[in-house]
Amino acid sequence: MLKTISKALGKVFRSNPHSKNDDGTLSPSSMITEAKRHRVSEEEHKIPRRLLDDNALKVAYRLQDAGYDGFLVGGCIRDLLLNKKPKDFDVATNAHPEEAAELFRRGRLIGRRFKLVHVRYGRDLIEVATFRASHDSQPEDGSGEQCDSGMILRDNVYGTIEDDALRRDFTVNALYYCPKDHCVYDFTSGFDDLKNGVLRMIGDPEDRYKEDPVRMLRAARFAAKLDFTIEPASERPIPALAPMLKRIAPARLFDETLKLFQSGHALQSYQQLRRLELFEPIFSQVQTLLDDPHLDMPLERLIENALKNTDRRLAQRKSVTPAFLFAAILWYPTQKRMQQLMREQKMPPLPALHEAANQVIAEQVRSTAIPRRFSTPIREIWEMQLRLPRRQGHRAHRLMEMPRFRAAYDLLLLRENSGEQLDGLSQWWTDFQNANTEAQSEMLNGLDKIDKPRRSRRKKPNKPRKERSGNES
Repeated sequence: MLKTISKALGKVFRSNPHSKNDDGTLSPSSMITEAKRHRVSEEEHKIPRRLLDDNALKVAYRLQDAGYDGFLVGGCIRDLLLNKKPKDFDVATNAHPEEAAELFRRGRLIGRRFKLVHVRYGRDLIEVATFRASHDSQPEDGSGEQCDSGMILRDNVYGTIEDDALRRDFTVNALYYCPKDHCVYDFTSGFDDLKNGVLRMIGDPEDRYKEDPVRMLRAARFAAKLDFTIEPASERPIPALAPMLKRIAPARLFDETLKLFQSGHALQSYQQLRRLELFEPIFSQVQTLLDDPHLDMPLERLIENALKNTDRRLAQRKSVTPAFLFAAILWYPTQKRMQQLMREQKMPPLPALHEAANQVIAEQVRSTAIPRRFSTPIREIWEMQLRLPRRQGHRAHRLMEMPRFRAAYDLLLLRENSGEQLDGLSQWWTDFQNANTEAQSEMLNGLDKIDKPRRSRRKKPNKPRKERSGNES
């Protein structure tokens, strides 16, 4: 009962930008809010209303009807202003997470470090976040917590919309669309940066990266995705702070890696990672090989070709899987380790590959927690690289029936196209798949004549002669 009364009082006394005094004028808190706002009219921003997500608008209107703020915010507004299709829509409000969750029958409160409300409409998921405030003074209730390095451990300090805008990462992500007046509210000059193609960190870049090192990866991703230039002051601290990414949870880094490489701009993201020295904290084994002046493998060309292939498939609306991408990126570190095991421990190729795969994946998982549903196909794709050269007899047909054949063939194709000498093996498999049954038989017969070693006949051991006894005649 007391909790319900407390919430009701909170709704009445919480500052609301739309609240007015009895005489119809804006309240003092609203006047301050209004004075700080740079309002971009619908005539200027030109976002077509038909492109706004109906379910996100329902959430915003429901919050406003209950006396709270409700804004569409972040990447969805940024993308609409750039004439791009948003991946999803987020809503920001001054309602606390518990209060927002009570307004929606399908609302679910999630998170501890950063509390959110997820509202589901069929397959659509609308994320509702409460306005956050600064961590300059950490509350005693533990709602906001930072470690000594500055990294945010808990982020549930609530504030006003202005506080929230200053807590966001980049100016172009701090734009708020109000469904009530159809205006965009800009507190950080993000609208101008968007028009100028500039990615600018809000606040002191070094402090903001220390709060959350993943922001450095976001800088690389947005620069690649939007084809923006990172503002010099925002870029300068990144190489020195890049090692902080090693403190991030591997599961989170895996998700960020997928965003970098599976959003249609993988090659540009890779180039930004290399330029900003962010690739090494994610793929340390690969970076070690890239830095080796005596490397005799076309590693970088293979990575670039794999990323181009991923971008092309996404542009064609085809499926992509993290298993293939990780198999391509980690193939040469696995090969290097396999050769070392064969040389030093005299292991046969297949057992050496299995052991090398175990070691390489185990080390990679420390950076990016690859789930088992992906690590198992990675091993199978690698194993088939050893089997694809063995095509005689019925082996070729059996290989084509295996679940990972297509992915293994694609990796083989990328290897040879990247400059690895495989004596036309990928072209043979291309021709074999396109040939009819009779042509396939001829191709296999040709292999038998060329590659099939002649078996030497075993000589039967001479049986020892039986000596005749004297009784025999």
